[in-house]
Amino acid sequence: MTAILVLEQSLNGLQFGLMLFLLAAGLTLVFGIMDMINLAHGSLYMIGAYLIASIALASGSFWLGLALGIVATAAIGALLELSVLRRLYQRDHLSQVLGTFAILLMSNEAVRMLWGSQPIELNPPAALAGPVALLAGFSYPAYRLFIIAVGLAAAGLLYLLVSRTRLGMQVRAGASNREMALAMGVDVRRLFTLVFAMGAGLCALAGGMLGPLLAVQVGMGERILILAFVVIVIGGIGSIRGALLGALLVGVVDTAGRTLIPFVFERIAGPELATNVGPAVAAILIYVLMAAVLFFKPQGLFPAHG
Repeated sequence: MTAILVLEQSLNGLQFGLMLFLLAAGLTLVFGIMDMINLAHGSLYMIGAYLIASIALASGSFWLGLALGIVATAAIGALLELSVLRRLYQRDHLSQVLGTFAILLMSNEAVRMLWGSQPIELNPPAALAGPVALLAGFSYPAYRLFIIAVGLAAAGLLYLLVSRTRLGMQVRAGASNREMALAMGVDVRRLFTLVFAMGAGLCALAGGMLGPLLAVQVGMGERILILAFVVIVIGGIGSIRGALLGALLVGVVDTAGRTLIPFVFERIAGPELATNVGPAVAAILIYVLMAAVLFFKPQGLFPAHG
């Protein structure tokens, strides 16, 4: 029973970590290339989830909702960068935090006005609704396996884009040394818009994947935004490889810890301590992990210039 629990929570952590990677990848590139702290990133995750859910409900097709929602969110991200965020690049980080936090608050209210305060439902495809037998006596939801497959495919495609294409070369140059990229003739304005649109599309993909598991509701981006910032601090700002490793570490530690630590506490000290102390200890694990990484590697595991 214990081995099955560990396996199940490890798969849950892998699934959640890959979705965190989709969020953290765009965030780390924006931070690394543009030197901009973007608190509105979680709003794009929320908006993407709402658009995907709405289109899926209207059309009856999860796949159509996912495709159109990602495209629409990428377009919204590009428009946001062109109209508002571009004015914040030359400002200090405090101005960026205040400006993007204002966008976050306005996004929450806009979503509340358009969709109301109640969560909306996003159902997974019928073909993925059941469990899959992985081992004798152990079944795992097909939709969660699908999320893992999508996350791995997205990570692979993003790696190929960043490491094998001209755009990726410009992205890596901008993340490593923005001034040198400018001197070499990179169209930084176009690069910024493309990176931001790509990050917004990845946010929507994460929102669409997690929507059937979590509530699609106002403010859903705040908690996951905090986790995404933890991921890029652990992995190294501007590093896709660091974002992937950091996301997997955070996903496994956060998911497994919330189940296994109360389980261990219950075995050692009884159910009362497990109920009162276990969740609190589990909640701080990822921050303990972040502190430990920063103690030994202050610039993260894989800083972009490393």
